[in-house]
Amino acid sequence: MSVVLVINSGSSSFKYQLVDTGSGSALASGLVERIGQDQGRAVHVDATGGETDRTLPIPDHTAGFQVMLEAFAEHGPSLEDAAPVAVGHRVVHGGARFFEPTVITPRVEADIEELAALAPLHNPGALQGIRAAERAFPDVPQVAVFDTAFHQTLPPAAYTYAIDRDLAETYRIRRYGFHGTSHKYVSAAAAAFVGGDREDLRQLVFHLGNGASVTAVRGGRSVETSMGMTPLEGLVMGTRSGDIDPAVLFTLARRASLTVADLDELLNTRSGLKGLAGVSDMRDVLARAAAGDEAASLAFEVYIHRLRSYAGAYIAQLGGVDVISFTAGVGENNALVRREAMATLGFAGVEIDPLRNEAAGRGIRVISTDESRVTVLVVPTNEELEIARQAAQILP
Repeated sequence: MSVVLVINSGSSSFKYQLVDTGSGSALASGLVERIGQDQGRAVHVDATGGETDRTLPIPDHTAGFQVMLEAFAEHGPSLEDAAPVAVGHRVVHGGARFFEPTVITPRVEADIEELAALAPLHNPGALQGIRAAERAFPDVPQVAVFDTAFHQTLPPAAYTYAIDRDLAETYRIRRYGFHGTSHKYVSAAAAAFVGGDREDLRQLVFHLGNGASVTAVRGGRSVETSMGMTPLEGLVMGTRSGDIDPAVLFTLARRASLTVADLDELLNTRSGLKGLAGVSDMRDVLARAAAGDEAASLAFEVYIHRLRSYAGAYIAQLGGVDVISFTAGVGENNALVRREAMATLGFAGVEIDPLRNEAAGRGIRVISTDESRVTVLVVPTNEELEIARQAAQILP
């Protein structure tokens, strides 16, 4: 049994999962949150589903890791019997430097810290988790798996912004793409499911959660993706605007006297579904729309309009499409979103089976008709398993 402890760390919380990479099963999982507040919270779930929930002071990430270790010791599994061969860390931004899982060294930590300029909301939290894990597991290799790594295969025409070249090079302004761990896992799972020659397989993967992105994959390689230098570009999301005319920002700065910080907050936390409908969860948007809320109805229409626009553009870039996959919270669970996103793609050979699309199920499932030239799938993502496998694979 090759076991990896996967850590997904933010500035005031971290999630963890102990993964058996051989079977693909989670031996335990948990959440430590409200770090640095008066009272923190720690949830631990064992392999049988047994859950413990504690409230206690958790001053920093190091203390949080001790709480996690206590949970393993008290509620299992024992980290002596299921000793991790590595600790795998999700790191959002690897810039153009990291294109594969990387054993963490002081130099790598310094690079992650420097790249925080490109992901100030994410990389600092990941570093806190890495340093706490190094203290908790001093003899275990620490491995960084980067959200941006899968998209390092983007061609220059896809990642280059049409701005002053010297300025872009100086400040590393380019498209990097995100959700790469999920897109890699889902595209590989979909390819294995449909079989055939993977080298020529043309795929679209829609990762639709509170954050949302779509990636065009040819032969297992990312060739186009909707998120850009940051996770703000692209699709309409829970609280993020996605694509917007840059002149909107200039106008708001001049006429509404909004500062750079104000604009950052607006586009990242008060836009998307939240800005249009007042709620960020798609289930709440649809409930309001069903009750006659016109703002919620428009929010849904804008969301679907953007999905269709990207689908059409990426099918054109690929020269056609063989497989389309939906994943993440909205993609896996919302039949209406899937149906409406695909409704205009009959020209490309897409035919959705209404009964298959509405049917609940676990695992990978087909939601297209038998006659559809394009196979449309629901593929549950498993980023923790992907991180665990990548971390284990690079060990000697």
